[in-house]
Order: sequence, then structure tokens, then C-alpha cells
Amino acid sequence: MALVLTEEQQLLRDTATQFFQERLPVANLRKLRDSKDASGFDRAAWKEMADLGFAGIMISEKYGGTEFGPVGLGLVLEQAGRTLAATPLVSTVLLCGSAVQLAGNATQRQEILSAIAAGDRIMALALEEGPHHNPTRIATRAEADGSSFRISGKKTFVLDGHVADQLIVVARTSGDVNDRSGITLFLVDPNADGVKVTRTHMVDSRNAANVEFRNVSVPSSAVLGSIDGGNDVLEQVLDIARIGLCAEMLGLVQETFDTTLAYLKERKQFGKVIGSFQALQHRMAVLFAEIELCRSVVLDALSAIEGRRNDVPLLASLAKARLSDTATLMTNEGLQMHGGMGMTDQFDVGLFMKRARVAAASFGDGNFHRDRFANLEGY
Repeated sequence: MALVLTEEQQLLRDTATQFFQERLPVANLRKLRDSKDASGFDRAAWKEMADLGFAGIMISEKYGGTEFGPVGLGLVLEQAGRTLAATPLVSTVLLCGSAVQLAGNATQRQEILSAIAAGDRIMALALEEGPHHNPTRIATRAEADGSSFRISGKKTFVLDGHVADQLIVVARTSGDVNDRSGITLFLVDPNADGVKVTRTHMVDSRNAANVEFRNVSVPSSAVLGSIDGGNDVLEQVLDIARIGLCAEMLGLVQETFDTTLAYLKERKQFGKVIGSFQALQHRMAVLFAEIELCRSVVLDALSAIEGRRNDVPLLASLAKARLSDTATLMTNEGLQMHGGMGMTDQFDVGLFMKRARVAAASFGDGNFHRDRFANLEGY
């Protein structure tokens, strides 16, 4: 694993840095939140991101993508995390784009991946059914009905669900609720009869939705992958998403560290800059070391996806556990070191704390992944 970026990767990172700082700074998230924006993200900026190649960074050139790979997408997500940019990168590119690439047939790939790369389609994965991440507990059922299927059930925490042009629904076609097998992925039109989408407001001001399916009819051509074989694809997709989200969290913790360090250098107490106090220096030194460890873990995990290594599940859980804990610690420390001012909406550190809490819980928190890590076979 190379810890030094190539010239092309450095150029991509610089382009992403400039874009997010200029087009989607933290002030943009505040604007979306305060105006109660109907979309929850800047559609014009998303189109610009697609034009820059960000939406197609994991997609083959034959479908209009840039095929820059997971490490490239990680660099983009890291810069997005530094400005708390609200975009469909996780829902559309990481989750659904990966699912279509892994399981889609030639027709599905051509249609969907081309639309994603062009920035013309927003997608959402309808997976979760409870308050905690549990990807194998699927009660939503898809019953065969001649040459079609009928889907019934409820989904929660569907990222970008209310703005999605297309859903990928995880449903059970056989077995009991907690069986790992018997799961199938379906492409579903959110405007189809029997689909009810209700927007919810997350604490981090990001998009999510509850989606209910009432006897929704879909053709057999809507199956993504094989019937009853969706879990194998889903696990790969979730690991890609976990690692990508860790890259975003890395940007979040780095920005919180940098902002807090700048504050320590200017805030005075008892006639001295508080950054001169040894106790605060020690705490920042610990955080610096933690962030450097996180950076190595995330880069190794991204490289594992790119190299199609067999330790991706292991590294996905390692990265998610580490970044979830570090993001929580860093934002807690950042808020405390800002003192009472950190509790006010005037300072951005509170926004970073809220985002850290949601990101840490998404796709499994630290405890979930420590348990998964311990139970992974073959490592």
C-alpha cells in the first residue's frame, strides 16, 4: 500500500478541495437547513460534480464514468467531509452504483450507470427496518406472482429516499426474518402504486426517508442479481459504503482538529493563549496521533477495494470501528475546547458533532463492527 498519492490523485484531491470549499462550504448546509430546502441538497452543484467526473468516479468509461477507482472516490469524500457537503455521493454512487456494478445485467448497467455518471439519476438503497443496523434481518417480503413479484413491508433511514428517482429494495423471497439467505434485490420506481415515501429529518440535517411498500408489483426484470442471492452482493456493497463513509469521516475529524487548533491559538484565558496550556496540548497530541492512524486505516481499506483483496470485510469493520470512535472523540473534544461558545450555533463545531453521530451509527457503529470483526471467518 502506497501512503504517498500519485500525481493524478493529488490533482483530483486539489480539484475536490477547491470545489467543496467554494461551492459547498458549511454555509451551504446551514442554508439548506434553515430554508427547509425541499431537496435537501444543491441540485446545480450535484450536476457540476457530475461534470467534474465525481459521480462516475467508480464507473467504467464505457458507461460514461471516469473509472478513477475507490481511492479516488475516497479523496473526494474526504474533502466533502471537511465542509459537511450534503450530496448523493453515498446513496447514489457508493451504495446503489456499487450494487448495479456488482449485480446488474448488461442492460441494467448500461441504463443506470450511464445515468448516474451523468448526474441524471438519484438512487437510494432501502435496507434498514429497525433503529439499529442489521442487514440480515429482513421482514419485507417479495412474493412471486406469475412473471412478477409483489413487495410488502417497511423501510427506515433510507438515505436520499424522498428525492430518489429509483430505489433498490432489499426484500425476502424465502426463509425466515433472520436468515442470511433468501434475500433478493429489486429495482423499484418510488412513484409506483403502493409505494409511500415519507421524508424524515436527521439530526445532522441530511436526507432520509421512511418507505412503505403495499403489495407493490414489479416485473421479474426488476431483479438485481439472482433470486435469493442478494446477501452476497449486499455485504460487498455495504463494505464499500462503510469504507467510503470512513473517508468522509476522516475529512470531518481532520477539519474539526484544524478548526479547534486554530481556536486554541487565538482564544485567551487568564491573559494567555489557551493553546499554551500543557493539558490541552497533551489532548491535541493524542488526537493528532489518532487521526494519523485513521488515515492509514482508511487508505489501506480503499486500496483493498481497488486491489480486490480478500481482506476487504476485515478492513471495512476495522476502519468503521476506528473512525466511528475517533469521530465521536474528536468532536467531543472540539466542543469542549471551544468552551461554552462551542454549544452555540454560531460555531460550526456543533454541526460536525451532529454529523459525526449519524455517520458513526450508519452501516453499523463501533460495537457492531468489533463484534463482526471478531466473528469474521478465514482471517
